[in-house]
Amino acid sequence: MFCLLFCGQVVFAQTGGTPGQLPSASSTPQKDTNANKSNTNKWKNIDPVLTYQKLNSAHIYTSDSALHTFQRSPFTEPWYQDLGNQGSPVNNLLFTPEDRLGPTLGYHVFDVYRFNIDSLPYYNTTRPFSIFSYRLGSKLEQTAWISHTQSIRPNWNFAVEYHKTYSPGLYQTERNNHDNGFLTTNYKSLDRHYALFGAMVYNKEQHDENGGIDSAGLLLNSNYIDRSTIPTAYGNEYYSATRSPVSNVLRDFSMLVQQSYTWGLTDTTYNADSTQFSYKLIPRFSITHKLELSTEKHTYKDVSPDSTRYSTLFNESFVNTGSNYYYAPVDSVVTEQVWFWIDNKISLDGYLGKEGHQLKFSAGIGDRYDEFISKPITDSGGQVHTGILSNYLEGELKKEALQPGQWEYGANAKFFFTGQDAGDFLLHLLLGKEFKNASFVAGFKEQLNSAPYSYTNYQNEYAHLTYNLNKESVSQVYATLASAALRLSGGVRSYVISNYIYIDQNETPSQYTVPFTLNQAWIRKVFKLGDFYLDNEFVYQQEAINTPINVPAFMGKNQISYEHSLFHHTLKTAVGFAVQYNTAYHPAGYDALLNRFFYQNTTYIGNPPVMSLYVNFRVKRFRAFIMGDQLQQLFYLRNTILFTGTPQVSFSGISGYNPIPVYAAPDALIRFGFSWALVD
Repeated sequence: MFCLLFCGQVVFAQTGGTPGQLPSASSTPQKDTNANKSNTNKWKNIDPVLTYQKLNSAHIYTSDSALHTFQRSPFTEPWYQDLGNQGSPVNNLLFTPEDRLGPTLGYHVFDVYRFNIDSLPYYNTTRPFSIFSYRLGSKLEQTAWISHTQSIRPNWNFAVEYHKTYSPGLYQTERNNHDNGFLTTNYKSLDRHYALFGAMVYNKEQHDENGGIDSAGLLLNSNYIDRSTIPTAYGNEYYSATRSPVSNVLRDFSMLVQQSYTWGLTDTTYNADSTQFSYKLIPRFSITHKLELSTEKHTYKDVSPDSTRYSTLFNESFVNTGSNYYYAPVDSVVTEQVWFWIDNKISLDGYLGKEGHQLKFSAGIGDRYDEFISKPITDSGGQVHTGILSNYLEGELKKEALQPGQWEYGANAKFFFTGQDAGDFLLHLLLGKEFKNASFVAGFKEQLNSAPYSYTNYQNEYAHLTYNLNKESVSQVYATLASAALRLSGGVRSYVISNYIYIDQNETPSQYTVPFTLNQAWIRKVFKLGDFYLDNEFVYQQEAINTPINVPAFMGKNQISYEHSLFHHTLKTAVGFAVQYNTAYHPAGYDALLNRFFYQNTTYIGNPPVMSLYVNFRVKRFRAFIMGDQLQQLFYLRNTILFTGTPQVSFSGISGYNPIPVYAAPDALIRFGFSWALVD
């Protein structure tokens, strides 16, 4: 999903982009650079066409280049919240269970920045496209990305994309430095029988941990007008003024190759003068082979450890005693977990029905090998090694709605029948219909998951902790409705969860064994009056009482804008004001030692609405924005707290008092960004 959101910010269409309307792939006509320059009457104005598909889907997507929401961050849409610094760990305020089917490592706080190899776009373009985008914020906050896609032949395309995120942050030692990229290629033989999809993904997220500022009260202390001077839980000026001695780094590399051969009814179509022809294939039967492999490594490092910081995990005295002084690494705490897996699957597919109305059914079997390694980095220490060989069955029945008026329905299942996670399964049923300017989808999903490896195993030089957790059951029923004509979308979802796996306030993996229900409803409506737009989004979440879930009951987002074209539609502008808010609640805590969010019910917050003022504009294929963000910080004398940290041991002599660090929003700041599409 992140790739879709990101691509929506940078590519490629240049049409009007009225909110609520379906995106278009057309673009401003350009002269054909391959035309004979000596004869201008041979110059051609050709509209470039860019579309993309997802793996194993016949849906064709186009990218949106509307100005209406161009200023929004692709990392936090629609309801994500980071720690107050771009690139930092992110939590979804709209509750969503983690993806845990089969063996997994279990680190998800950087998912919004990462590319997922099973969700990449596979492009088809009539002309080469190159996109460069850049965003700049206060305190050297920077995000840059570049992408290029080109069809080597009409039936063979490749695409490459790279993202760079760097942000030192407004508070002490909270630097983020990420690199993310992917390469895709797709090929289909001229007779349409053979198809190949290939992809590679690399992700690296590096986050310096400051543990949160020492106290929420310091935000209103006149001695700390400059927020970069506020003391933090893990800050150590004797180690560095800009880098934290505590860091979390997550790296992964993945490859995918999927090949298929299809048998069916073929036909040859000629153009008007019979000088060119193309093949048409109505598939009846196919065989597909999919091979995936991936390696992922998570590293936690503390080169200036304080024994009180780890008191809930283990007892150890260190030469470095926290922030008072620092010796070059005499003691350190390092936790490194490595996950390697390879998945090999073959499936048989059948097709029924006419072209464009086909029902696909498939059955497959797969085998995979997962290897988990925990490495305490010592000369004499060993390592914990776990190898898992699993087999699973997959089945799918799918009819996609590719044209207005068509119904879509489907059922897919995956079941592990051997290996450590035998019994884990996923069942998904859906029914929907595509109308002329609207769509409707309803579905049911049932999933039984095992606990991720990182929840059951913790190891470093000083401790090896293991936890036994039962399988987690997640059931959900959902329905969504979207109407471009009415500029309206909405949906409902209901979860029933049993044996819920989470991290408690003691930094311990725990399980809530009582089944509970969580209901959600959301709606978005855009009103238009002339050139004025009022965009409203609302979410309601009803959770069971006393469950270990940290979510606000109500969230809202409102944006009013004036959008107009100037100079004979050459310059398109959007000027607006946006506000986002939620009801008071107990926020989640962030545990830097485990690189996860945890449940807490001690701190209660009620923040002022987040406000921003922006100007977006576009000239041909160039888009840009300038925005004043976090403007509420100029007017409210209240603490804007986002999350809590882990409680710190206090030596104040007050019995039972442990100060709780907090993660706070940044000051008001200016953000600027642009996106420039280049067409050959």
